[in-house]
Amino acid sequence: MPLDAVRPSPLVEQAADRLRAQITGGQWPVGTRLPGETTLAKELGVGRSTVREALRALAGAGLVRARHGAGVFVTATEPAEDWPARLRRAAVTDVYEVRLGVEVHAAALAAVRRTPEDTAALRAALGGRRTAAAADDAAFVDADIALHAAVVAAAHNPVLTDLFTEFTPALRRGLIEMLDLVGLRRHDPNTGDDTHEALVEAIAGGDAEAASTVLREELQQTLDLLRRA
Repeated sequence: MPLDAVRPSPLVEQAADRLRAQITGGQWPVGTRLPGETTLAKELGVGRSTVREALRALAGAGLVRARHGAGVFVTATEPAEDWPARLRRAAVTDVYEVRLGVEVHAAALAAVRRTPEDTAALRAALGGRRTAAAADDAAFVDADIALHAAVVAAAHNPVLTDLFTEFTPALRRGLIEMLDLVGLRRHDPNTGDDTHEALVEAIAGGDAEAASTVLREELQQTLDLLRRA
């Protein structure tokens, strides 16, 4: 099936779209070696550098892979689902189980690495959580997540911070739904205040074991609620 020439702008995106359509449409099955850059450039009406960038985009989507000295081969007919998309459709309990491991470790690191600025940020976030107790569930969850984000930030590990940031939308949605379903704040608008205060003080005091223990117990209790909800 011949390829139509693309319009001049944006060339890379258009070239990638045309090549992707050939792959997902079944014209180039898995295992097929793609035509060379020169052939593709001629068929698409673009330069070889544009084809090269388009192929890189397809490789990033998991559709093709270059084999040194052999060419570029189709490896899948559907784009690989990216991490944020996978998190969006994941069960909140699955996300929470991973959160447990990430945050408990972060809390222990935070107790060792926290700076005076981190301690001030943690206490401010705890205050913000207490203030949000007078607000609705969404605002309270946002304040709660802000406190946990401050804990992770105090660990000074950018990978942990990035992981927590990726989890946040799914966590927020699941926690708001849980609070609505179980009515956890009806009798205690500032639920969990004692454990969060203990967490902040353990980190401020440099007690890594206490920080990780408090947070593990708090997150496990929430996970149990999510499973029941």
